[in-house]
Amino acid sequence: MSLHDAPAPTNDLVAATLAAVHGSWPLVGLGDGMAVDGAAVDAMRGTLAEGDFAGIVVIGEGEKDEAPMLFNGEIVGGAVSVDWDIAVDPIDGTKLAAAGTNGAVSVIAASERGTMLDCHEVYYMKKLVSSGIARGVLDIDASATTNVNALAKALNIPVTDVRVAVINKPNNFELIEEIQAAGAQWVRFEEGDIAMAVAAAIEGSGVDLLLGIGGAPEGVLTAVAIRVLGGYMQGILAPQTPDEIERAIQAGYALDKKFELEDLVGGNRHIFVLTGVTDGILVKGVQVENSRATIQTMVLDSALSDARLIEVSVEV
Repeated sequence: MSLHDAPAPTNDLVAATLAAVHGSWPLVGLGDGMAVDGAAVDAMRGTLAEGDFAGIVVIGEGEKDEAPMLFNGEIVGGAVSVDWDIAVDPIDGTKLAAAGTNGAVSVIAASERGTMLDCHEVYYMKKLVSSGIARGVLDIDASATTNVNALAKALNIPVTDVRVAVINKPNNFELIEEIQAAGAQWVRFEEGDIAMAVAAAIEGSGVDLLLGIGGAPEGVLTAVAIRVLGGYMQGILAPQTPDEIERAIQAGYALDKKFELEDLVGGNRHIFVLTGVTDGILVKGVQVENSRATIQTMVLDSALSDARLIEVSVEV
């Protein structure tokens, strides 16, 4: 499908993730995550600078004194009026890309200026994501057992058929055990919770629910997609160290606040672009044949009537 009918700045955002993937691809699988990420950041930043829009990076890749890094507060785009909040993750799943294993993607999202939660001082967030059927049914404050059983009832399926994605990290081990004890299926993944969370909001994706602690910036990126999809999401900031807790308090974050989807990303216009680096649940990874690479991108835009899955072919 094409994007000939996409309003600004959707095509500019697609170009940015394509550039990030194309620029970093020669380093994928070579074992150096920092090099992969650095190449993706540089390529995305350069492409955004040429865009026919302007936005401020709310969810970024680095601090201002480490520029060029798509830092929080940086203005990107070539227009005069700064009309957009921008969230970027040039490589979500850096370790996956470094190893050449499945699940690495490049992601960018945008919403109207002033509508995106700035939580860059906190690295982790407890999340609950599902499709729209979960609205009024699930709650992040409830136990995993309660939520799994409630979702099974709402979906009219046995609990044993409920598939729950939880990232395989130590701070989620007890949660994983509870999910399995409740009889649900654990969908295991090691990194890259944006794609898995978005999949949880898409019926028939193979994931019914995402739970657990993952990245906070990634949570905001995810929320943009969930707004377009009409899904359900809640989040609670979850700093993991005394230093992170102190910085969160100094920044004025409410650590006991349950963020609803509209708290994470407000407004009416939402754009989410995800491009595959390696094969994943939403898109294929880069496919190379005869010195050309086919790159696949998923586009969600509230101004379009449907989701788009596009492919481009470039020289490598």
